[in-house]
Amino acid sequence: MTDLAVSHDDLRPLMFSVAYRMLGSVSEAEDVVQEAFLRMYRAGESGTRADNPEAYATTVTTRLAIDALRSARHRRERYVGEWLPEPLLAVDDDPARRVEETETISTAFLVVLETLSPLERAVFLLREVFGYGYAEIAAVVERSEASCRQLMTRARKHIDERRPRFEPSGDRHDELAKTFLAALRDGDVGALERLLAADVVFHGDGGGKTAAVRKPLTGALQVARFLANLGRTGAELGVVLTPATVNGQPGTLVTAPDGDLLGVLSLTIADGHVVGVHNQINPDKLHHLGPVGDLNALLNQR
Repeated sequence: MTDLAVSHDDLRPLMFSVAYRMLGSVSEAEDVVQEAFLRMYRAGESGTRADNPEAYATTVTTRLAIDALRSARHRRERYVGEWLPEPLLAVDDDPARRVEETETISTAFLVVLETLSPLERAVFLLREVFGYGYAEIAAVVERSEASCRQLMTRARKHIDERRPRFEPSGDRHDELAKTFLAALRDGDVGALERLLAADVVFHGDGGGKTAAVRKPLTGALQVARFLANLGRTGAELGVVLTPATVNGQPGTLVTAPDGDLLGVLSLTIADGHVVGVHNQINPDKLHHLGPVGDLNALLNQR
């Protein structure tokens, strides 16, 4: 058995962590990881050896992810409505897909990363998340150290201008999320408004496949009314709301009466209030979580 085969289970979680942060897509990240392993295997078969398997795996994965992101950018420019990443759940029992649950895996932060070029995104993640030095990053992205420093400067400027407010998870998080879910189930506008920050923003992604807001909703009252309406509609249809950890943050799985998944809602919490709500209901971005229901058909039953 080759060294690569032996280290497969050890390397795959790291490779998925890199690819998912680069692409914001579980399915695309898994494709990149699979292709990376194929290339690493072929290189090994031809006599090429890696003295540092983790660095080698990161290099191959990052380069493939850069190419994949460049291709994805053209599709995302034509995307209907807002683009949100595919949700990653903490309940996922596949250890090869686990990533550290930090700010850089949150839905809100992945949306901010979309403002960077593929090279800026790679340099930023390798430096800030994975702790690479500039010499190492230069080798990975095949640019000079000076160029990488410039890319990092630009990336950090973009991130600092748009970085979402973030509060690490804790007991207060859990209690607020529990109260939010109860208010959502009840369709209680007042209770929801009290939980939302004055400048809260609601984002929805239907991808043109299901009815979703095309532009963000802002303001506590407007978002509270919208959420309350969603809660009441869901109750009429027998929809089930189940708490979950989504991209390291509190969230909710929305399922049809038959158990099929309809959507995944995630919260961003800061200063004791919900500052962001992201609602992923594009069925194409939910299939990796299990059977997906037909939200449009369910709504037409009303």
